[in-house]
Amino acid sequence: MDCLFCKIIKSKTPAKIIYRDELVIAFDDLHPQAPHHKLIVPFKHISTLNDLTAEDTTLTGHMIHVAKDLAQTLNISSDGYRVVMNCNSNAGQTIFHIHMHMLGGRRLAWPPG
Repeated sequence: MDCLFCKIIKSKTPAKIIYRDELVIAFDDLHPQAPHHKLIVPFKHISTLNDLTAEDTTLTGHMIHVAKDLAQTLNISSDGYRVVMNCNSNAGQTIFHIHMHMLGGRRLAWPPG
C-alpha cells in the first residue's frame, strides 16, 4: 500500500508527531490552515468515512477525545477550535486514509468553504 499516513505510522516517512497511543497518531499538518493544525490519524487504514463499520465507533469516538485533549494541551480549548473530517474528493479529501483535522489558534470563518 502506498498510503502516506500508513508510511508515517510505520515511521517510513517523517512527521512532527505530537501524540501517539494504541489507536491513533497525531502530527502537524504539512500545509497548516491555522496556527494550530493537527491531524489525528487512526492506525487502522480506512479509506473514507463511507468505509466505516459499526466496529469503528469506538475508534472514531476516541479520535474526538484526542482532539479535545490536544486542544486543552495547546491552550486553545477555551477560545475554540474546529474538528473536520472530509469524505472523498469533492469534500477536499486528498489522502484516502480517514483523518481528523483539529484547527485552532485564531478566529475561524464560517462557512468554511
